[in-house]
Amino acid sequence: MDAKMQLGSVQFDEHSDPVIEEKAESHVNENNPVVVAISGCKNSGKTTFLEQLLPVLNKRRIRTAVLKHDGHTFEPDVPGTDSYRIRKAGAEGTAIYCDSHYMVIKNKKITADDLVKEFSDMDLILGEGFKKSDYPKIELIRQANSQNMVCDPKNVLAVATDCGKDFPVKKIGLEDYEEAADLIEQYMREAKTK
Repeated sequence: MDAKMQLGSVQFDEHSDPVIEEKAESHVNENNPVVVAISGCKNSGKTTFLEQLLPVLNKRRIRTAVLKHDGHTFEPDVPGTDSYRIRKAGAEGTAIYCDSHYMVIKNKKITADDLVKEFSDMDLILGEGFKKSDYPKIELIRQANSQNMVCDPKNVLAVATDCGKDFPVKKIGLEDYEEAADLIEQYMREAKTK
């Protein structure tokens, strides 16, 4: 394969997967992806919800990126790899890439809005967490964990829950990923017309 490489993107030749090419034209948002958070208290099932929601969005040809904030610090590379060793030796940034993907690590502060700009080629960016943000969100409330909203209702598209109680916003089933995708897709359409 004679792939062309640019920092920040990978261009495929004529042997590219046609499904990927179809996705590129489905919900393109003119370098302005829509951001929706999947929020809830700790252990509400945000990662599991995202794992189940992403295949539904993929079937709908919605190109999606996920942002996750770590409130502490994290090790961005695997100890023992060459890129890890180079970073530990003092490199302020490292990048590793192949024909299909890449990873860039920089030692600098960054905001969620900065990262949104890095994914300008996406249709949708899902933020895992972001409960205090102004981003529109689906809030998860798992009965075994909590029964109260932790997000400002004015920013909540719906509560996905297994609780029987009512909330001041739309309520969907905790495992109703199709309905969650419908709400997100509806919000994306509305955001494009603003």
